Amino acid sequence: MQAFNAQAGVELGSRLIVTQRVTNATNDKRELVPNMAVMDPAIGSVKTVLVDNGFYSEQAVRAVEENEQGESTGTHVLAALKRDRHGRRVTDLEKKEDPGEPEPEAPFKDHMAHRVATKAGRLLYKQRQQTIEPVFGIIKEAMGFRRFSMRGQIKTALEWTLVCLAYNLRRLHRVGASMGTDQQALVAA
Repeated sequence: MQAFNAQAGVELGSRLIVTQRVTNATNDKRELVPNMAVMDPAIGSVKTVLVDNGFYSEQAVRAVEENEQGESTGTHVLAALKRDRHGRRVTDLEKKEDPGEPEPEAPFKDHMAHRVATKAGRLLYKQRQQTIEPVFGIIKEAMGFRRFSMRGQIKTALEWTLVCLAYNLRRLHRVGASMGTDQQALVAA
């Protein structure tokens, strides 16, 4: 059985797909770096990447945030490491201080959890579900694309490129072509 994993990255402000590819990987643990690599250089620099737990691995996050010399690339990754229940609870409405910074020698996972646990991190990460999830919903429901028609990874990748292009054209028609070019964040899914 041929099964492919369609990947897409969406810019927060415009909700346009800025990176897309098809892989035969069964999960997304090793897909963050390749997804960032296929992004068009015309996009410019990306300040923040919001990914779900499926994309998180220390190695992938470090590869995005640091170059080969260990210097910062200026890109910051936020990945949720646990699943929060949907809906609001009383504890969500209470005012609370940001958690303390983990010790420098703490595991990398603790540092990532702290990023998302701060008020700024929670507000930023919340945008992920409002950005990437509707894109896949529109592609599946409004555009009616639920399965690939072509066989083989090359043909499937071409089909996914056309689907993403159709989505972007639909989005541009919907919001107009007068959107700004300041890229604030990338959301991967």
